[in-house]
Amino acid sequence: MNSNELIESFGEFARSKNIDRPTMMSILDDVFRTMIRKKYDEDENFDVIINPDNGDLEIWRNREIVDDNSEDIWDHDKITLTDAQKIEPDFEVGESVAEGVKLEDFGRRAVLMARQTLIQRVKDLERDNLYQKYKDQVGEIVTGEVYQVWSREALIMDKDDNELVMPKGEQIPKDRFRKGDTVRAVVHRVEVINGTPKIILSRAAPAFLERLFELEVPEIYDGLIVIKNVVREPGERAKVAVESYDERIDPVGACVGMKGIRIHPVVRELENENIDIINYTDNLELYIARALSPAKVGSMKINQENGRVSVFMKPDQVSLAIGRGGANIKLASRLVGMEIDVFREAIDYEEDISLDEFQDEIEPWVLAELKKIGLDTGRAVLAVKKDDIVRRTELEEEMVDDVYRIIRQEFADNDDLDDSTLEAAKSRVAAGKTTDEASAPADAADEEAAVTHASATETAPEHTALATDAADATTTPTEDAGAGSPAEPAQ
Repeated sequence: MNSNELIESFGEFARSKNIDRPTMMSILDDVFRTMIRKKYDEDENFDVIINPDNGDLEIWRNREIVDDNSEDIWDHDKITLTDAQKIEPDFEVGESVAEGVKLEDFGRRAVLMARQTLIQRVKDLERDNLYQKYKDQVGEIVTGEVYQVWSREALIMDKDDNELVMPKGEQIPKDRFRKGDTVRAVVHRVEVINGTPKIILSRAAPAFLERLFELEVPEIYDGLIVIKNVVREPGERAKVAVESYDERIDPVGACVGMKGIRIHPVVRELENENIDIINYTDNLELYIARALSPAKVGSMKINQENGRVSVFMKPDQVSLAIGRGGANIKLASRLVGMEIDVFREAIDYEEDISLDEFQDEIEPWVLAELKKIGLDTGRAVLAVKKDDIVRRTELEEEMVDDVYRIIRQEFADNDDLDDSTLEAAKSRVAAGKTTDEASAPADAADEEAAVTHASATETAPEHTALATDAADATTTPTEDAGAGSPAEPAQ
């Protein structure tokens, strides 16, 4: 391989990788000087002239002529008069001679090694450029094309044919990608594995929802409205706390838009994820109450030291506060940064007995299982059928029978368990269930209905809820909460 072929092949390869001319020249010069150092030990007295456009390469060795008997004849930048006159007979002592060095003089192996080195240097530069490019874009939205889908991740190609990876855990559960689909995602993180950068994309991160709002709501992009916090259960539900720096702008209404025109694309991009938009406030009690919406809070006790909040509400509101699968209370806890415990308001329970009073007779883990589903008193347990308790807890039927027996015995000893009081407890449980069932729509609302609902409620600055898949957010269907069961602490 001659110098022209080497330079031209490298130049074409470098241009295909979008390497600019100054960088390409620097790489070529560095590689050839490395070859020179390996053969001649020094390269200070060598000139390397490269023209990558036409493939020209010239290497000149500059040395000073000294007398044959001089002590400097062994220096790398000196040449004896006799050797210099072999190049040109007219040379004299003290003059400088420039001797051309051909690429073939380095040997075939050195030339092939130089070619491999040039290609490797370009690949290293390409990887470094990829890392620097996406390191600065962490948290920003990028668009790519699905190239391949595997069980654990999807391979996305950007406009420069760079490989981006979206793991299954960073996808929305309802996402179904096919090769050739255009997909938007946020750059979640950039990792370097064995010297190769790995770009991780995410559609499940809260930052993705935040960036989507910035694209759709000009007030957020301009800084007039600030997103204070975003929490998500990807594909199911999300809560967004917003605050306006302009008193004339309603942050909730601005995010929804006229007839939901602004939030409509966000909902569609997130596969019909229910979105609750909440007006942020520094008043912690009001903020917690808004976070638990659509449930209405009666009263609450805040323990700042332990970071816990005890919220009390009517039995028919407990299930709304908990939400389907506990999603609402978990998101509310993450939104306010405190653990929220929901309890039924103590109405007509003066003669009831707390489950904590049975610690000597019932094992603690059994009591914990009952409290998880909101059964915190003796009458509340007796008001729920055995099958319901077995279905909603880890308890077996024999253990539930033992619990029933112990509680009934305690009430019998106190002459406190009569038919009227037990029926009253059952009525309260039934009332909570009936309210939940009545609040759930018979048919799943489609996306347009959800947007229409958001538009209708955009005038309420405290809270706007969007439900596009299963139900209207203000009437979120929830799991049966038993006797107005309090929520388990959010995890």
